[in-house]
Amino acid sequence: MKNQKCNPKETAGECAAGFVEDGMVVGLGTGSTTAYAIKELGRRVADGLDILGVATSFQSSFLAVENGITLTTLDEHPEIDIGIDGADQIAGFTAIKGGGAAHTREKIVALSSKKFVVVVDESKCSDILSHPVPLEVLPFALKLAIRQVAELGGKAELRMGVRKDGPVISDNGNFILDADFGRIDDPGSLDTKLSQCCGIVEHGIFTGVDAVYIGKGDGSVEIRENSF
Repeated sequence: MKNQKCNPKETAGECAAGFVEDGMVVGLGTGSTTAYAIKELGRRVADGLDILGVATSFQSSFLAVENGITLTTLDEHPEIDIGIDGADQIAGFTAIKGGGAAHTREKIVALSSKKFVVVVDESKCSDILSHPVPLEVLPFALKLAIRQVAELGGKAELRMGVRKDGPVISDNGNFILDADFGRIDDPGSLDTKLSQCCGIVEHGIFTGVDAVYIGKGDGSVEIRENSF
């Protein structure tokens, strides 16, 4: 699929948004690439597309409203037709997410979606995952979480704010740790082990992605579908 624009993030986001149909409930992820999908959906809404959105963060919520997308909740629509989100890194159909500290809500929306689509530019694609894994952690369990990550062979650092003093706080009121495990040869196993750690609310390993839209520098978008 070709697009005349040369911003890979924009082409991937717009391409994924183009497959949203009238009457759908859409999961709206967080991040720079997903922002292009949200803006494209807003443009289509202005042209008559009838959809509802479920936002994964304050950021995506504000952007959706700004672009005329009507928001709903998982209480009202517990099953989402399609979720569109970005990734910090993806290998095959497993992604690492959480650069925007929204991965807990993003995973809830992903698992609530009939189809979960990841939109990225080609720089985010890799054969083996190696990006630090974001962890949302209860403040009370901070030291315990760091110790448990060390026992799993990782090194966890508290993510600090850029334009504020102190740590980054998630939309849920929790701390974010970035856990470096180096090369992750078995993300499924690490997924299970991190999920068993006390005090870690959620981690940023997303397995079972249904489709990946990869924007490229030449203006094309490669679409990979997971056949399971």
